[in-house]
Amino acid sequence: MQRKASAVWKGGLKDGKGTLSAPGGVLNNTQYSFSTRFENAAGTNPEELIAAAHAGCFSMALSAQLGGANLTPESISTTVTLSLDKLDSGWTITSSHIDVVGKVPGADGATFQKHAEAAEKGCPVSKVLNAKITMNAKLEQ
Repeated sequence: MQRKASAVWKGGLKDGKGTLSAPGGVLNNTQYSFSTRFENAAGTNPEELIAAAHAGCFSMALSAQLGGANLTPESISTTVTLSLDKLDSGWTITSSHIDVVGKVPGADGATFQKHAEAAEKGCPVSKVLNAKITMNAKLEQ
């Protein structure tokens, strides 16, 4: 299986503009720029998309882990906070922090934590990130 996305950039770093596209249609010439990436202007950026991919991947991986234990989640709500820091070597994604809250009938806190940790290690996006990945997992009762 392969997935593709593309980017087109026109102009200099600070005054240029780019677009991101993917065949699925959600990204279709979606604009991004220096200000959306480094100055918190409205719009998307590559790091935000990586955070979204990590959150989505992790949520599915946790659902699979729970399913393997005959537990069906009512809901899994995941937020990923990705940190982009300027190091001596340049801009670097230094961490990806997962906050997850699950509502899983029949699960206890220890069971949820165990499966959340396995999902973090098994999520393909977690595996591709060369950054420290941390997590908070919480089970709602």
